[in-house]
Amino acid sequence: MSSVEKISIAVTPELAARVRDAVNSGEYASASEVVREALRDWNRKREERQAAFEELGRQWDAGKASGPPQPGPTVFARLRAELKKVDEGPAR
Repeated sequence: MSSVEKISIAVTPELAARVRDAVNSGEYASASEVVREALRDWNRKREERQAAFEELGRQWDAGKASGPPQPGPTVFARLRAELKKVDEGPAR
């Protein structure tokens, strides 16, 4: 680690005990290592949420650009007919 900044955090006694248990079991070398991993996971989840939100926006825009909405029963009837053709195979 090239540079670090020390900060102080407050956690519940239950979380502190779990951190100590993880360090005492040898799973982690220090409490700082536990917190760093937790922060990396938190940051990854935030980035994934943001990417999902952006993808939803792209899909929304694509849906709006695809034309006016069509009634569900009409669309499903068309899809069933197309799938039936695929199941029947090519005409001879």
